Amino acid sequence: MSNETAVFSTDATPAAADDGDTPAYGAPTLVVQLKMLDAGLEAPSYAHPGDAGADLRAREDVHLAPGERRLVPTGVSIALPNGFVALIHPRSGLATKHGLTVVNAPGTVDAGYRGEIAVTLLNTDQNHAIDLKRGDRIAQMVIQRVEYARFVTVDQLSDSVRGTGGFGSTGGFNAP
Repeated sequence: MSNETAVFSTDATPAAADDGDTPAYGAPTLVVQLKMLDAGLEAPSYAHPGDAGADLRAREDVHLAPGERRLVPTGVSIALPNGFVALIHPRSGLATKHGLTVVNAPGTVDAGYRGEIAVTLLNTDQNHAIDLKRGDRIAQMVIQRVEYARFVTVDQLSDSVRGTGGFGSTGGFNAP
């Protein structure tokens, strides 16, 4: 593994900051079970302390022609605790420099899912193909708490300032 901080610690005790109560900046605050399905790949990792997204890597070489999309395996499966979700986001550098994005961004990995995490990548560049190599960082995984709603049927919704305005109702873009 590289010198990057691992996403998932086998130590159930997060590193403490100087005050003794608060975890150190960027220290893991949640233990997530991780199964590497490909021993030749690096485990998900954060590039810098405090980063929200842990990098996921391609399990295989991928060629994406302009406009092409493909489901790319990462060689990783996880067991999230109940009440958490892993959201799969595009990597901003790949999106900006090469037009590579995640089709259903963010992708959702539910707490009950135990299969391999795969990412649906799309080459949005209209002129150039993208070649990804096995081990390249292709997406980032953000783990968040989930609220579970109890849906209550009503005849009338409570009022709000916004009301039913949506889809451009606040203005914004002004065409020339």
